[in-house]
Amino acid sequence: MTTMATRGSVKPFANFNANGDAEVLFKAMKGLGTDEDAILQLLTARSNSQRQQIKAAYKTLHGKDLVDDLKSELGGKFETVIISLMTPPLCYDVTELRNAIKGAGTNEKVLTEILASRTAAQVKEIIDMYKKEYDCSLEDDITGDCSGYFQRMLVILLQASRQHGVDEGSVKTDAEALFAAGEQKFGTDEDRFISILGNRSTVHLKRVFDEYKKLSGYEIEESIQRETSGSLQEVLLAVVKCTRRVPAYFAESLYYAMKGAGTDDQTLVRIMVTRSEVDMLDIRAEFRKMFATSLYSMIKSETSGDCRKTLLLLCGGDDA
Repeated sequence: MTTMATRGSVKPFANFNANGDAEVLFKAMKGLGTDEDAILQLLTARSNSQRQQIKAAYKTLHGKDLVDDLKSELGGKFETVIISLMTPPLCYDVTELRNAIKGAGTNEKVLTEILASRTAAQVKEIIDMYKKEYDCSLEDDITGDCSGYFQRMLVILLQASRQHGVDEGSVKTDAEALFAAGEQKFGTDEDRFISILGNRSTVHLKRVFDEYKKLSGYEIEESIQRETSGSLQEVLLAVVKCTRRVPAYFAESLYYAMKGAGTDDQTLVRIMVTRSEVDMLDIRAEFRKMFATSLYSMIKSETSGDCRKTLLLLCGGDDA
C-alpha cells in the first residue's frame, strides 16, 4: 500500500468477518424485494480487499457468484456504483480503458484521466494485466484507435519512464524551449510540449512551470489552452494538473462532471470509486478551496436515490 492510502475516506473495517458480511448480503437479496440500504451501507464500509474476501466467502457459503447476484438484483446507476466497488482497482482501470477504446467512438476522457493520474508502477501493472485479459497490447489498441499528437502523448505516458529528480542544468532551458515552442512562435511545436511534459520528472516539471511563469508572465496552463486544442490540450492539461497536485486535478474533474445541464455519471462514479481509498480526503479539501461549495453538497444536489446515498458515503463527510 502507498502512504497516500491513509488519505482515503474508506478504510478497512476493524472487526471484519467475511462470512458474516456474506450472510448480510445474502439476506438482503433473498426473497421478494431487495434491501438496498443494507447492501450500500455494508460495502461502502469495507475496503476493496475486504470486498474480495466477502465475494469468496459468499461463493463458499452459497455456491453463487456475489457480483452476478448483485447485477440481477440491482439496476441503473446504483448497480454501476456497487459493481464498480466490487471490482479490484487494477481490474477496474483495465476494464475502463478497454471500454474507452472498444466502445462506440473513443472515450478520450477516460484514457486521459487514467494515464495522466496513475503512478508509473500502476501504469506498468495496467499494461501487464491488459495483455493478460485481452491478449493484445494496450499500446497497439491505443495507436489503432487514436491519432496525431494525442496518440503520441498517450504512447509516451504508457512508457511510464519519466526521469528522476531535478536536472538543475535544464530547468531554465526546458522553460525557454516551451516558451519558444508556443507563445513565441507562429503556430505551435507540439512535439516539444509532449516530449518535455511526457518525460521530465514531477519535481523537475514543477520547477520548469515556476521558471516558465517568470520568463513568460503566463501559467503554463494558459499557454497550453491558447496554443493547443482538442484531445491533445486535454491530455497536456491533465499532465500539468497531476504534476501540480493530483487531488486538485480530481476535484476539478468532479466539479465539471456535475456542473451545468446533466451529470457525467460515468466520470463521477469512476473518480469516487477509484479515489475512495487513496486521496478522497485531499480531493474534498481541494474541492472546498477551489469552489464555492463542498463536494458532499454538490453530490447531494446533483444525484438521487441509492446512487446518491452510496456516493455520499464514499465522500465520507461534508466540508460546509
